Amino acid sequence: MADTGELKQLPLRQLHEAAGARFGGFAGWSMPITYPAGVMKEHLHTREHAGLFDISHMRLFEFTGSGADAALARACPVDPTAIGIGQSKYTLLLDDSAGILDDLIVTRLGPERLIVVANAGNAEADEAHLREVTKGLDCRIEPLDRVFLALQGPEAEAALTATGLDLSSLIFMHGLEPKEGWFATRSGYTGEDGFELAIPPAEAEAFAAKLLADERVMWIGLAARDSLRLEAGLCLHGQDITPETDPVAAGLMWAIPKSLRTGGDYVGAAALKRARETGPSQRRVGLMPEGRQPIRAGADLFDADGKPAGHITSGGFGPSVGAPVAMGYLRADLIDKPGDLFAEVRGNRVPVRIHPLPFTPHRYRKG
Repeated sequence: MADTGELKQLPLRQLHEAAGARFGGFAGWSMPITYPAGVMKEHLHTREHAGLFDISHMRLFEFTGSGADAALARACPVDPTAIGIGQSKYTLLLDDSAGILDDLIVTRLGPERLIVVANAGNAEADEAHLREVTKGLDCRIEPLDRVFLALQGPEAEAALTATGLDLSSLIFMHGLEPKEGWFATRSGYTGEDGFELAIPPAEAEAFAAKLLADERVMWIGLAARDSLRLEAGLCLHGQDITPETDPVAAGLMWAIPKSLRTGGDYVGAAALKRARETGPSQRRVGLMPEGRQPIRAGADLFDADGKPAGHITSGGFGPSVGAPVAMGYLRADLIDKPGDLFAEVRGNRVPVRIHPLPFTPHRYRKG
């Protein structure tokens, strides 16, 4: 997508321009792709210090009312009663065929109050879908107007505390409201420890500037965000998971409670049960090409006999790994005994091998 005037603009656009950001289109938004330091330095700075990401293109929804839990349970394969106050949960929004419409993070802030974070490109469709499937329930779904920032890396907590915002009590996948109108979770999409912070627009610029005044903190663009999440083995909706992908093939059944894997009242329950019983024809795997040439999304995979074996959904160079990394879908019969595998790149067959996910260890603060 080209960077045109039709794209939505981030509230902190001027800060990014002042930092020398190069912009590009993503999910209908004009986003900072890189800064003058470049992708490699941005990526490694996040792994070694603290990276600041503007993720305001993502959408937050507040679910309130006596039917908030019932609404979430109808829309997603999740048990809201198992989510305690202050806890966050990764879940999926499915269609009737168990296709993945989006992946969401849900945080409980009160007995009848939940915050749901949706992906940018799906936000409007998600809202319409959620309103439709929760009709008749006492649940109000309100989009929140917030600047959304992610601070990620081993020095994220120290840098955040230095601003006067001490969230050291939080552990991974927990959240709270540190100030009126603010929302924070200890989470992120880089594999590193860190936080995601939703801030009222009037307060966001001063807060971001305070963070950036710390030498440990650097703006990080969308390109490095992508290489970080790929190394961490995390799915990007629209590439690694789509409405044509079910949770079984995607390897995301861990996100669904055992009691809901064989049925339930949520959208897609019957189809998901059938998918489990049938088994997937392809499964998502990590892949590492031989040599130094990255293999990009869309490349086809072939087995030793030259037969189609799957395709790459995400690929690039992993700066922390020091080698190309990729994810894709591989024929299920090749998972345990893959033999020789090849990816086709501009007419050439590049050898690849299955590699365990993630490519770099997760370093979440779990206790």
